[in-house]
Amino acid sequence: MTKQSGAHGTASQSSGSFVMDLQKIRDDARKHISDGPVTSSYGADRDTVLKLLNDALATELVCTLRYKRHYFMAKGINSEAVATEFAEHASEEQEHADRLAERIVQLGGAPDFAPDRLKTRAHSEYKEGTDLTDMIRENLIAERIAIDTYREIIRYLGDKDVTTRRLFEEILSVEEEHADDMADLLSGRE
Repeated sequence: MTKQSGAHGTASQSSGSFVMDLQKIRDDARKHISDGPVTSSYGADRDTVLKLLNDALATELVCTLRYKRHYFMAKGINSEAVATEFAEHASEEQEHADRLAERIVQLGGAPDFAPDRLKTRAHSEYKEGTDLTDMIRENLIAERIAIDTYREIIRYLGDKDVTTRRLFEEILSVEEEHADDMADLLSGRE
């Protein structure tokens, strides 16, 4: 029989069965009720996760603003279709920001929307672009940055915070679609 104990309570495993100390879990739930959804089995450093979430929030907000500007500034041949793509991406980036802010609050943190700190915390840069092709290129670069940084965050989180990891995985999937869209638009222009 293997017996494991620690922050998760006490669990025993023998010949494929699983037994947990339910009374300890119940007692801990009552004792630490003010911690909300963060229980003793939460394995990540909450301060680090909150920083990662707030930095990603800044990234998504900067991306929203950049896509919005590009939507309004899109001019030239085929600009209407490209502008529509920019608007769609801006909306999805804003949705990501909202979901990240919700998770920050769930973990007992405060989402940082301060405009003066967005630039320093965001992974990607706010580049205006000089023409439609340049705008597409800047959006593709920003998406590639988000993809790599979110993959690193996912690796860090592992099994320590599965809920936040899944959130980043879902956002990563959309960022990859955005990058693919921008790459397709760019290949038709160069």
